Amino acid sequence: MRWEGVHVAGTGVWLPEPVTAQSAVEDGHYDPEQCAADDLVSVRVASEDSAPPDMAVQAATTALKRSGLDAGDVELLVHTCIWFQGVEMWPAASYVAGHAVSHDVPSFGLRQECNAGLAALELAARHLASGPPTAAAVVTSADRFGAPMIHRWSSEPGFVYADGGTALLLSRRGGFARLLSTATEADNSLEAVVRGTGFQPGPTAEPLDLAGRLGHYAKDPRRLRSATERLAGVVKRAVARALADADTDMESVARVVVPASGRSRMDWQVETLFGIPLAKSSWDFARQAGHLGAGDQAAGLDHLVTSGAVHAGDKVLLVGGGSGFTCTCAVVEITEEPHYGTEPPETS
Repeated sequence: MRWEGVHVAGTGVWLPEPVTAQSAVEDGHYDPEQCAADDLVSVRVASEDSAPPDMAVQAATTALKRSGLDAGDVELLVHTCIWFQGVEMWPAASYVAGHAVSHDVPSFGLRQECNAGLAALELAARHLASGPPTAAAVVTSADRFGAPMIHRWSSEPGFVYADGGTALLLSRRGGFARLLSTATEADNSLEAVVRGTGFQPGPTAEPLDLAGRLGHYAKDPRRLRSATERLAGVVKRAVARALADADTDMESVARVVVPASGRSRMDWQVETLFGIPLAKSSWDFARQAGHLGAGDQAAGLDHLVTSGAVHAGDKVLLVGGGSGFTCTCAVVEITEEPHYGTEPPETS
């Protein structure tokens, strides 16, 4: 989908303090061989009293302040997550909207695993494209992957889950970047990869075991090989369509933000799928932060902007991906140096 008149006006993140990978190894939480393969420096870990919706509120408040827009311009908020938000059967999106924007802005929650952040961006862009020239929308993400339900250092080999909140503010008025295109591709048969042995009658008290579910699916190596090939095909199609709709190509893209994984998986994503050097990817930020669920792309873009790694005229490709399997990609073009300049992320 090609977009006209949709801009990125603000970004925001809330990240807790980092915990080093080496300290996790020393504490017995992180397998030394997996740590060596992942090559992560640190992961952001929040305290037990940090609620994900509050993280999203902090990030959204920052994005709105940086944008220079009025809260009254925001006519939609979409909140994304992949894990528990603090209360069962409760609209976290309404809380985020009420505390960060206003009590009367429509708000919705979106769950599509780690692709939810960019999927929400695409939906918000569709909403703005048909709205008034002053309209704005906010997309947030937030998660805290707490023990004992999640063993953040070992739940899924190649991914170490990080805590934090992110926000992107889209506007028809203008901003520091233009949204050039988005594209979504899917292969819904791939939900079986992480379904496990079958459905349960209700929630269990067992820790998340994505590795066990994957192991169940991978009992037939040919089945796993086929799934990997189909997953790669989904990503490649989404990337190709987003680049084509943006009238650009991979060589013309300055930086590529991908899901934050360990080094071995990152090498496969960046070098095998996209044919680009690791230095062109978001690896420098990912290995310091960890995997923020649905927030990797917003946090990665925020890092590029606030660190001064991108400048006016640069194009940035954002690549999503979530078990199911869906992949949403977006191309943004930096049009001016953001007025909020270089500053560290919000922290606890």
